[in-house]
Amino acid sequence: MEIISKNFPELNQQQLKQFSMLEELYADWNSKINVISRKDIDELYVKHVLHSLGIAKVQSFLPGSKILDVGTGGGFPGIPLAIMFPETQFVLVDSIGKKIKVVEGVAETLGLQNVTAIHTRAEKVKGEFDFIVSRAVTRMDDFAKWVRKKIRRKNKHELKNGILYLKGGDLTEELQNFPSAKLYNLTDYFDDSFFETKKVVHIPIKYRL
Repeated sequence: MEIISKNFPELNQQQLKQFSMLEELYADWNSKINVISRKDIDELYVKHVLHSLGIAKVQSFLPGSKILDVGTGGGFPGIPLAIMFPETQFVLVDSIGKKIKVVEGVAETLGLQNVTAIHTRAEKVKGEFDFIVSRAVTRMDDFAKWVRKKIRRKNKHELKNGILYLKGGDLTEELQNFPSAKLYNLTDYFDDSFFETKKVVHIPIKYRL
């Protein structure tokens, strides 16, 4: 937990309490529905919570904005981001119902009023969003096809509306069809060795009718 407060010293007491609850919450849910690998549950704050918050280092979400988390699994990156930005609305979707059950349970226990969890595929989500976030659920070509018509027309953030994608490794080949993509190395923000190849990929996407 200290690694969260160290990297985000601006957190208030409510947020610190919510982040501190995550370890016990996920350990309990994981014993019933396996959404995090057994080895990773011991490193929840680095490999899941802090990794998710890499997006917050790249872009702070403004009050009233709307974010879609595609393939959220047990709630990453959506749940940590929802704690970080309580005045931003988050819609977390996953095609596996039991994972959404975990998200609903965690959000309810934390008292997160800004989280909506939906059991569905990304393509079927209704509405428009400032950003689509995700943790490497598929190749970018496919992901962009799923979400490109869900981007809100009006930009109000420093970054242009579009995709914020957490992914690691060499992305040169995967991003060759996205010349406007910008990569942010998470080692610029976090010093844990886990982040050596981890990045946030921002791809601005123009509004599509």
